[in-house]
Amino acid sequence: MNPKSRNQHALHIIPREQHTISRKNISKAALRVLYRLNEAGFNAYLVGGAVRDLLLGGHPKDFDVATNATPDEVKKLFRNCRLIGRRFRLAHVVYGNEIIEVATFRGTSEEQGEGDRHIVDGRIVRDNVWGTIEEDALRRDFRVNAMYYDISDFTVRDYVGGMQDLHDRVLRLIGNPDTRYREDPVRMLRAVRLAAKLDFRIDPEASAPFAELGPLLSSVAPARLFDESLKMFLTGHGRKSFRMLEQCGLLKFMFPATARALKRGDEALRSLIEQGLENTDARVSEGKSVTPAFLFAVLLWGEVRDLAHTWNAHGKDVNEAWSRAAAHVVAEQCQRVAIPRRFTITMEEIWALQPRFEQIQRKKVFRLLAHPRFRAAFDFLLLRAAESPAIGELGQWWAHAQQLPHETLAAHLPMQQHNGAAGELDSSRSSLPRKRKRRRKPAGHSGSA
Repeated sequence: MNPKSRNQHALHIIPREQHTISRKNISKAALRVLYRLNEAGFNAYLVGGAVRDLLLGGHPKDFDVATNATPDEVKKLFRNCRLIGRRFRLAHVVYGNEIIEVATFRGTSEEQGEGDRHIVDGRIVRDNVWGTIEEDALRRDFRVNAMYYDISDFTVRDYVGGMQDLHDRVLRLIGNPDTRYREDPVRMLRAVRLAAKLDFRIDPEASAPFAELGPLLSSVAPARLFDESLKMFLTGHGRKSFRMLEQCGLLKFMFPATARALKRGDEALRSLIEQGLENTDARVSEGKSVTPAFLFAVLLWGEVRDLAHTWNAHGKDVNEAWSRAAAHVVAEQCQRVAIPRRFTITMEEIWALQPRFEQIQRKKVFRLLAHPRFRAAFDFLLLRAAESPAIGELGQWWAHAQQLPHETLAAHLPMQQHNGAAGELDSSRSSLPRKRKRRRKPAGHSGSA
């Protein structure tokens, strides 16, 4: 790889008074690492996404450091340090719950540096060749991620035109896009994720190889793609990431079942997925917990539902049809994205409970209400409202049923279900009493000023 020829930019040093980075917005742990490395005679810089986000006025959670100290030299300086990785040797300096990742400057050629690099079919499988800061900048993925904050004089060092890209709100790769994606196909996903997160556009030259090189994602470890999925969909910009992933033609390489279902023109499914992602984004922005299980259940629902209905129509028992459909879709998906078993179990339970919402019978209603996955399954049912008026009505019925006292609900439910879900739903719902509103006390008795 020789990215230098495509990124001939003179070093641009931005003085303190011309940028917005303040040490007040850098974690104390990162500052301690930077200062200690400097005091020991090494060069050390804040680098990557943290610098980019600080320049954009954001508040990064992770802080990475680049230095000319080797991993072993970093470990000697910090008792709270551990060395990790074979593919990329790194030092992690741990302060409580915070980890500062310290990377030695990567070189561009093995002859000029020390260490080892191993490339298979254009893909870097090991890279521990040390170099200079100039080489390190050229080894990074996007120009906006190749700026360095110098703690010694509070300047920002820009080697590849990253500040201009920040101003233009565009993602440009460093080097030849074809070469860089072959080195690491996940860079294609990172382009989508960063564009969605930052509200940037992807430079046409950077997005042009997606169609040809998208299949390379099948060579990436499924566990790594699971981590990338979480970054795309569970960090507050999931809906936009999904739209861009589909628009860029990469969805089918990550979630083939989802792409197939959407290609059939299922607008109700699209509405469910986008609403689910929008709800997740809202929870993240409000600081609430989110679970990958619910997200993946949403993404894969279309294929599971269609397979279950097909097998049921061919004579399979309802429960068996849903169980087989879930197992089939999960098995295919885990070949691409390794969803841990603790999440796939929850996904399968959410799916399996959906037909049970149609069983409006006293014993079955209370059994479902007591199920540990009831809340997640009910939230999923509400997302399905766009599928049909009957599903929307079903969601309203269960929402109302949950508000009633146990005895009141039981008194208005049939012991057995005779006429099928829809007919029984209509008669049962009409007979459910409305929960009485609590009478407000007169203002003078409220006890408030």
